[in-house]
Amino acid sequence: MSDKRVGFLAAVAPGILVAATGVGAGDLMTASLGGSAVGLGLIWAAGVGAFLKWFLNEGIARWQMATGTTLLEGWVTRLGHWIQWVFLVYLLIWSVFTGGALVTACGVAGTGLLPITEDVRLSKIIWGVVHSLAGLILVWFGGFKLFEKMMSVCIGVMFVAVTATAILIKPDWTDVGAGFIAPFISAGELGLFADNLGWVLGVLGGVGGTVTLLSYGYWIREGARAGETGLSACRIDLALGYVMTALFGMAMIIIGSRVEITKGPLVALSLAQQLESVMGATGKWVFLVGFWGAVFSSLLGVWQSVPYLFADFRLLQKGTTDAERQGTDFTSTRPYRGYLVALALVSLPLLWWEVKKAQLAYAVMGSLFMPLLALTLLIMNNRSRWVGSKFRNGLVTNIVLIATLVFFAWVLIEKVAP
Repeated sequence: MSDKRVGFLAAVAPGILVAATGVGAGDLMTASLGGSAVGLGLIWAAGVGAFLKWFLNEGIARWQMATGTTLLEGWVTRLGHWIQWVFLVYLLIWSVFTGGALVTACGVAGTGLLPITEDVRLSKIIWGVVHSLAGLILVWFGGFKLFEKMMSVCIGVMFVAVTATAILIKPDWTDVGAGFIAPFISAGELGLFADNLGWVLGVLGGVGGTVTLLSYGYWIREGARAGETGLSACRIDLALGYVMTALFGMAMIIIGSRVEITKGPLVALSLAQQLESVMGATGKWVFLVGFWGAVFSSLLGVWQSVPYLFADFRLLQKGTTDAERQGTDFTSTRPYRGYLVALALVSLPLLWWEVKKAQLAYAVMGSLFMPLLALTLLIMNNRSRWVGSKFRNGLVTNIVLIATLVFFAWVLIEKVAP
């Protein structure tokens, strides 16, 4: 029985890693702040965001199972070398904003649990630095197995704590249900218009990860998945991961909708103190521990996964073959380790930003990756000559990808229209 459990956990590990990396600053901070600002009318965005991310990530997996190459490799070999330079510029900018949001969120979580000084802003900065360096050390010396174990612990803690908090807070479940039809309501706080667009875009982009979707290809390569059997395994573990992701996002919107969150550095503590009046002291500390597990697992996941992309980029620049790249331990290469160090250090100045500003900037910046990914999956996965007839996009997949492009085009028009 024990072996079966181990086998099951190994099979779903990449999907769990996707959930743990995507959940954190993206889901918990942005969703709770959005829930506080907009209300339960935002809850649909968490479910739709997770739904869209499943199709996007399944497309990434399908390309890799069909061709044996990661999507980044496919971009360069099939669409031209120009795309790697465009992506590199975006990756560098995204890394700064995302790293800053993650260290800020970890600083908030650490200060909520154990303030180091009476100056809460200074405490947030110190805890942010500590978490960034701890993530750097764990990834540098721990290897993939330790990374998996750490992520499993963190996601277990946050799943129990956050979902339990959303239930114990006793929301009005009728209003929760109404939140799912909010996009069809054109007026009032449940609407999808005016000032709410930023939070809608933030939740859609933040829930379930953004650029880190590409990291899934490197995690499934660790498990040597390939072909139709590998694709079936990917669909199952991604489904599990994104169901969990949707639940996390919805739970935090529910929690945020019940409290008025301050704009100061102690967002987590502001939430916890108000939740204490509903659930008591135990509930307060359960939430704080779960919040910490969520944001630190997200930081750890980004610190471990994003340097893969830069290392792959450098190998592609050198003209290495697919076989050479597949036989390379990316985590031991100088580009991987150099980017890991840069990610952990360059992000630290953003600790001086206001929490709400850092989270929204990160979420909106990340959401811009979704239309690019949807467009390339439409182009690449619809060509039988490239992926084979068995791995081509189906009708439903194409509809979802086109809908993703249409939605973001509509948001752009709404934002720039006078």
